[in-house]
Amino acid sequence: MTKDARSLLYLKSPSADDLIPSDVRNDGWDISVATHPTAALELLSEREFLVGLVQWDGAEADSEFSAASPGQLRGLLGAHSHINWVALLPDLTPSPTSDSRIISTHFYDYHTLPLDPERLLVTLGHAYGMAEIARSHTLPAGEPTKLFEMVGESAPMRSLFQKISKVAAIDFNVMIRGESGTGKELTARAIHQLSSRADAPFVAVNCGALPKDLIQTELFGHEKGSFTGADRRRIGRIEAAQNGTIFLDEIGDLPLDLQVNLLRFLQEKTIDRVGGSAQIDVDVRVIAATNVNLERAVEEGRFREDLYYRLNVLHLDMPSLRDRGQDVELLAMHFFNQFSQAIKPNLRGFSQDAIEAVKSYPWPGNVRELVNRMQRAVVMCEGRLLKPRDLGLDQDAPNITLMTLAEARAKAEKEAIEATLTAVRNNVSKAARRLDISRVTLYRLMEQHAIDWQRGKES
Repeated sequence: MTKDARSLLYLKSPSADDLIPSDVRNDGWDISVATHPTAALELLSEREFLVGLVQWDGAEADSEFSAASPGQLRGLLGAHSHINWVALLPDLTPSPTSDSRIISTHFYDYHTLPLDPERLLVTLGHAYGMAEIARSHTLPAGEPTKLFEMVGESAPMRSLFQKISKVAAIDFNVMIRGESGTGKELTARAIHQLSSRADAPFVAVNCGALPKDLIQTELFGHEKGSFTGADRRRIGRIEAAQNGTIFLDEIGDLPLDLQVNLLRFLQEKTIDRVGGSAQIDVDVRVIAATNVNLERAVEEGRFREDLYYRLNVLHLDMPSLRDRGQDVELLAMHFFNQFSQAIKPNLRGFSQDAIEAVKSYPWPGNVRELVNRMQRAVVMCEGRLLKPRDLGLDQDAPNITLMTLAEARAKAEKEAIEATLTAVRNNVSKAARRLDISRVTLYRLMEQHAIDWQRGKES
């Protein structure tokens, strides 16, 4: 695709006259004409356009554009929302139930006939200028780093992507640790897709969401007649993942009696269905995830130590969103583009206040919270730019207070780590246990806060 300055895509019905006057053609516009949305799509695949002009009679349902494929025009306009579309309309008042909604949703502006060349040039010039500004403001300098559905440019995410690739190549069990909403299941899916098991099933199980009395049958299955209501044999989740991967989310919530059965499966590579007598061989890779401190759970007797070591052969730590720096703005724009194209193609981005609110908010719910706020904001936004109130970030306190809170949190975190390290004479393992975090997380936080933990380290 080549970039053409001042290129204009002109879409008109086959039977309509060409209304573009010579004044426009002589004003530096390179005009490409299409007589059907399909032809317009072909042009869009070959060239870059920032402005499109649509000669439309104001009633799409009766127009020649929709005769071959109903809704195709709207599909074209919605899929290419980065283009500022201008409608050429007859001197009619659009229907409030249909046409006006299409114009307000998909078009930057409109020009009523009879055509006024001078006024049209001004409209096209404004449309092009605003599209240029929007493109320079919203597009990143380079393509963001992606791994399947995960997006990130920060050092923690680049490091995570590298580790995922390494872990995927080795067919060992994996433990993924991180706060709720950081994308643990996405990481598990990425490991599966990059592994030799990619063509086999990926089965996800939330151990914390299953009723205690159903976990056994959910994981291992049951035979017909094994209990009241078992009117047929049922394959369990582990067996359903044969030759593939099973993802056990919130593994720390698994009851102790079920932990014994899971351990037996990991050791012997066999399962017994409830009510069955035959052992079934299974070849399944296990990826577990938790947002709790399993080391502490082992110490307190809430999680079996032997199961912990079986699951924790390889481990990954998910960075929280507040520790991912510029990724917050990058992800906000990523989700904005995704949701706005599907819901409100006329949206153009964020106001400066909204960007500052996104960057200063601590995101306790991590990426999951960001996704939810972005979905709600796109639906609730009444203008062309998202405001802090659309995101639910319009607190009474000004943005500078939010920044101060973030700085205060970082200061308190650093002081807590330094005080704990001093108390344990810089023994990192002891400090991590007292702080109720993993050693990997502690090392990352010490590096982030520039804490010199080697000085005076316990020998």
